[in-house]
Amino acid sequence: MKLRIYFLSLFILLIHTSCEENNKASMSTSSGKINALSVFVDNLWWKGEVGDSIRSKFASPVDGLPTEEPLYNIKQYDTKLFDGFMTNSRLILYIEKSDQKSFQLLSDKYAKPQLVAKIKASSVPEVIELLEQNDDVILRKFKQMELAENQRRISKSLIKNKVLEEKFGIKLKISSAYQVVMNEPKFVWIRKEIPAGNASLLVYEVPLNSANKNQDPINTVIQLRDSIGQKHIQGKLEDTYMITEASYAPYQFNITLQGNPSWETKGTWELKNDFMLGPFIHYAIHDEKNQRLLCVEGFCYNPQSPKRDLMFELEAMIKSIQFTK
Repeated sequence: MKLRIYFLSLFILLIHTSCEENNKASMSTSSGKINALSVFVDNLWWKGEVGDSIRSKFASPVDGLPTEEPLYNIKQYDTKLFDGFMTNSRLILYIEKSDQKSFQLLSDKYAKPQLVAKIKASSVPEVIELLEQNDDVILRKFKQMELAENQRRISKSLIKNKVLEEKFGIKLKISSAYQVVMNEPKFVWIRKEIPAGNASLLVYEVPLNSANKNQDPINTVIQLRDSIGQKHIQGKLEDTYMITEASYAPYQFNITLQGNPSWETKGTWELKNDFMLGPFIHYAIHDEKNQRLLCVEGFCYNPQSPKRDLMFELEAMIKSIQFTK
């Protein structure tokens, strides 16, 4: 009798597993532009404090851009519309009126890849409380999802040039739209032309002891950037070259890239003795194994046009880094 129950349970488990696998195989592909967020919430809540709270967290200005651009482009829908193709968005914030109070992060629930942040609450104060408690993890997971999606799209057509692997022992997922425009000892400049300007990646290295432990890391990065800019990133006019804009202090964060402690710095560059400027994102990677400070930077020039998505593409490419030596 026990043996029959065992085989019956095993059969049911296999059927359940098979159904789950079939459901995943037939799951719709998620949709949406990079950094687009679908918010499903009662219309009245959206027009009040709940909507204000959501916008303050998910449409706040992106760090390091010279003009204000929102973290996410938000489209709001009433929860009654959450059905069919409306469930296919890659990033979803779903807020449900319920006597229960809960928060969940659901992966690939209705489409793939997808991340759904689901909040259940009975009142406005409860919704705001749950948003306050969980906004950090939601924002972190949403960004991870978008970086991965950007890298997936870039991977469809990669640059074939292997100069970074040969010179620095690293691999980056770089779109084939980019081309190497300068290849000097310990310095490489890779650039993509766009209708109104360009986007660039810089890779260079300096001895590890260049990072003075007694100096503010922001000042170290600024000095590195400015020396490299003066040497390699020069304007069309005489005595013009890229420097870090002095008017505003850059943002800096301590992060880890491929197991290496790194400084992530975001700010604005300008052309000395000229009027060109734009955003940059700079990573100084402490590569103890090779006794070097490996610097990988993205910057763009796109006057009078949005820059958020260009910079996000550059960040996605940089964060795809792999060390081959």
